[in-house]
Amino acid sequence: MADFDLAIIGGGINGTGIARDAAGRGLRVLLVEMQDLASGTSSASSKMIHGGLRYLEKHAFRLVREALSEREVLLNMAPHVIRPTRFLLPPLPGKRNALVLRIGLLLYDWLGARKILPPSKTVDLTHHPLKRLFTYGFEYSDCLVDDARLVVLNALDAAEHGADIRTRTRLTRAERHDEWQLVFNTRGSRSTATARALINATGPWIGEVADTVIRVPLKAPVRRIKGSHIVVRRRFDHDCGYIFQAADGRVVFALPFAQDFTLIGTTDENFVGDVNSPAPNPDEILYLCSTVNEYFRDKVTPDELVWSFAGVRALYDDGAGKPEDVTRDYSLVLDERPHEAPLLTVYGGKITTHRKLAEAAMAKIGHFFQALPPWTKGSTLPGGDFPPGGYYALVAELIARWPFLPEQQARRLARAYGTRAEVILGNAKALDDLGDVFTGDLTAAEVRYLVEREWAQTAEDVLWRRGKFGLTATDEEREALSRFMALFTAKTARQTAS
Repeated sequence: MADFDLAIIGGGINGTGIARDAAGRGLRVLLVEMQDLASGTSSASSKMIHGGLRYLEKHAFRLVREALSEREVLLNMAPHVIRPTRFLLPPLPGKRNALVLRIGLLLYDWLGARKILPPSKTVDLTHHPLKRLFTYGFEYSDCLVDDARLVVLNALDAAEHGADIRTRTRLTRAERHDEWQLVFNTRGSRSTATARALINATGPWIGEVADTVIRVPLKAPVRRIKGSHIVVRRRFDHDCGYIFQAADGRVVFALPFAQDFTLIGTTDENFVGDVNSPAPNPDEILYLCSTVNEYFRDKVTPDELVWSFAGVRALYDDGAGKPEDVTRDYSLVLDERPHEAPLLTVYGGKITTHRKLAEAAMAKIGHFFQALPPWTKGSTLPGGDFPPGGYYALVAELIARWPFLPEQQARRLARAYGTRAEVILGNAKALDDLGDVFTGDLTAAEVRYLVEREWAQTAEDVLWRRGKFGLTATDEEREALSRFMALFTAKTARQTAS
C-alpha cells in the first residue's frame, strides 16, 4: 500500500488549501514545499479578498460571482486574518463615467449575495487626501487579508487533520507507475515516499516541475504574468482602501498596510525570467506612482519606497493579447492513464477562491479514493473560532487576561493568531515573561511558537511571512533574531534526538 493517498507539490495557497480539504476528508496527505510556506506568489498578492470589480468589464460573471460568494465564507472562516474593508472609488473625468461606475457597483452588490458586508453608496470625498476635483465618489465592500498567514493557517489546519507538511523539501524525481514513487531532498538529506495520486500546485514553477521532475509535459499552455507592488509611508489616516482608474484603463489600489504604511498595486506584465527572484522594474514603479499621483495631493515618488515586491501568476493561456485580459479563473487539468497513477495540474487561481479551487480539485481526483464529502464551508481556520464582528471583543479579552499587554500588541496578536494568541501568552504574568524583544513587539515567546507550530526556520520567515516586522527591523535586530532562532532550533533538534 502506498505511503500516502495524495502528494501535493507546492506550499502556496492552492497547495495548502487542497491539503487541508483532502486531509479533512480522511485522506493521507503529504505536502512538500521547496522553500518556506507562501514564499512565492502567495505572499506577493494585493492582500485582498475580493470579487474583482474590473472583471465585470470582461463579462467574467461566473468568476466574479464565485469570488464574491466566497468573501463572507472566508471572513467567517478566518475573521482574524481577514477583515471587512470599505473601498473608495472616485470617478476620473475622461474615464468610466459616474453612471457606469454606479451601475457596475449595483451589479457587484447583487452578485455578492451579501449577509454581513454593507452595500455600495455615494460618498463625499472633500475631506480626503485627494485633489480638489474629486468632490464625491462611491464606496463599496470587499476584504483585506494577510495572505501569507492565510497560507500558514491552511497548512496548520491540514496538519491538525493529519497531513504531513514538509518545508525546505524539494521533490527531485517522480516515477509514475500504478502509484507515484517520489524522491525528496531536505537540506541535503534524501528520502522517499509513494503516493496514489500527485498534484502539481507549484504556481509559476508548474512547467519546470512538469518537464524536469515529473517528466510529463503540461497538457495545456501556461502564461506567466507578473504583478508588482510598492509600499510607502502611510498616505491617509483611515482604514478604507482606494481604487483608482489608471490612464490605460486598468485600476490601481492604495491600501492601508501594516499600521504605518500604504500598499500600492498592481501591474500586469508578461513575465520572462527567473521565477525565483521576480522584482518590480523601474517602469512599473513609475506607473504605480504616476497613477496614484493623478489622485493624491501628496505625490508619491520612487525615492520614498519602503519596500517593493512582485509575484508571478501561472495562468491558463487563453490566447488573450494583453496580460490584464488573460483569465484569472483557475483551471484544473487531470492526466489520467490506464494502470498509472493520476496527475492533477493546477493553473491560475486567486486567494479569494482557493477554498472553491480545493473543492474542485477533490471533485476531479476524489473518485480515486473513498473520500468523505466536502466539509470546509462553514469551518474555521486555527484561531478563527470567533464571530467576524468579535475582533475587538477578543482584543479586550486578551488585555483582561494578560493586563500587562499594551493595547497595540494585543491588537496585533489577535489579528495574527486569533484565539491561538493564548498559546503564545501562556502563563506569562508580566511582559518580561515573554522573553527578549527582537523588533517592534516581537517577543521570544512568539518566535518559539512560530518555530514549533508554524514551520518558521529563518529570520526571513518570521519577518516577512509570519508578520511584516521586516518593514521596520534594523540589520542588528535581524541578526539577533537569526542567532536566537539558530540556537533555539539546534536545542530543539538535540532534545528531539535524545
